[in-house]
Amino acid sequence: MSDDRARGRLADQVTRWRETRRSLEESVLPLATSLDGRRFEFQASLHGLELQAGGYAVLEDDTTRRLGQVIDVQRMQADGPQLGLGDADGTGRPDLVASVTLRAAHGTGVILDPEQGGAFHDVRIRPAQPDEVVAWLQRIQPNRAALRVGDLLLAPGVRLALDAGGFDRHSFLCGQSGSGKTYSLGLVLEQLLVETRLRLVILDPNSDYVRLAETRASASPKLVERYRETARGIVVRRAGSADSPLRVRFGQLEPAARAALLRLDPIQHREEYALLSELFGGPDQAGGGLQGMDDLLTTDRPEARQLSLRAANLGVGDWELWPRGRGGSVVDDLDDADIRCLVVDLGSLPGPSEQAVVAEAVLAALWQRRDRREPVLVVVDEAHNVCPSDPADAVTALATEHAVRIAAEGRKFGLYLLVASQRPQKVESNVVSQCDNLLLMRMNSVADLGLIEQVFSYVPPSLLQRAVAFRQGEALVAGKIASHPCFVRFGNRFTEEGGADVPTEWATASRQPEVRHREGRPS
Repeated sequence: MSDDRARGRLADQVTRWRETRRSLEESVLPLATSLDGRRFEFQASLHGLELQAGGYAVLEDDTTRRLGQVIDVQRMQADGPQLGLGDADGTGRPDLVASVTLRAAHGTGVILDPEQGGAFHDVRIRPAQPDEVVAWLQRIQPNRAALRVGDLLLAPGVRLALDAGGFDRHSFLCGQSGSGKTYSLGLVLEQLLVETRLRLVILDPNSDYVRLAETRASASPKLVERYRETARGIVVRRAGSADSPLRVRFGQLEPAARAALLRLDPIQHREEYALLSELFGGPDQAGGGLQGMDDLLTTDRPEARQLSLRAANLGVGDWELWPRGRGGSVVDDLDDADIRCLVVDLGSLPGPSEQAVVAEAVLAALWQRRDRREPVLVVVDEAHNVCPSDPADAVTALATEHAVRIAAEGRKFGLYLLVASQRPQKVESNVVSQCDNLLLMRMNSVADLGLIEQVFSYVPPSLLQRAVAFRQGEALVAGKIASHPCFVRFGNRFTEEGGADVPTEWATASRQPEVRHREGRPS
């Protein structure tokens, strides 16, 4: 036999072998087994596989139908039969004997309605239809406000409503720049405002939520009318505003914060430190009668001259943050029952030092008022600026301490945190670790995902890993705010954004006039 004929016969044999292997792999039945009626394992063919991690499946036999969620899908290999191919000499002996390694899908999942039966073996499994997922969600919907934030990513057309009652646990929202974090957080906040009576205090370092009281032109008239009363209770405090300025009295700061601002050490500067406490008093402001920075700068008490010089030399005496006899303070707003949502526009302040002072004043005042047990959602956006893992100055360190205290003990007093950041590793770990709810958007950092997996260990790692492939506006939601860990595509807001990305029209290819050449030179 010529070499060409031999090679041709071998190629034909390999082709038949591959076709046989594919036929065997396609014949793998989609079957599921559960030993406890709560978790299941399944097998399925890799060819045309529709089951994916985070998706929904129906497990059914002739008598029972269960809805489940796929948690993990892996490729498995198993030894198949040996195949004999070809019989050139007609002896009945194959020319080629080859072992077949069969490939199939193997996965695990959880039963979403375990009350429908116990253990089972080799029941059929198939992707769930959207109406089957809807029926289950309607059946388990709690009797609390529903926050309609978008659609289930793996159940097209199925609306997802977060459980508003779940925000009585601390929440952490993270996503890298461009993931849609700011827009999505605004959607959650507007839903909380329109669907609940929960009070909100928002620390806003990037001025992203200063237009939360404004509705979009595209919003439905019915929704705009419904939101109108809520919008009246939204107050935005921002520096430089004539109508709603952002101010705080020096005397409203805690003694430690006042001393930190003036860089006073209780041991190294013990006389000045003690005098400052005497002049302004403790948290109840029962001191020597001084209230504001102007009082300190203009007092005629000779022993206070060193303090006033210190404030002047540090430049803090010139801050527009101080009321200077004009009245009004963001701390006073916390006592105003007519303010439903207080947006503290830290981004409008000139620098990080003033931002740290205001953040510390607000967090400290909320903690001081904890015995009132009035439910308040404290939203800390760009939390790595407010409660960082490594505070850059003493005032920020104090603000971080208050955030940690609220995270650890605030829930029993009705103080709930919603912390948002691009980089979880840069946020104080004792704040993140106290969060029960997770809203995870696109994350490319392996280190950040590792931290998320460690803190939110109840979320299957296979679902967390999908975050690297999220598109803008897609997220994993887990915790008490959701009936199950699920993927969501956030919907449209009806309020305006305060900030937006810088336009990138500069990157659009421009049409240059055609350049003609003559004799190697441009004409």
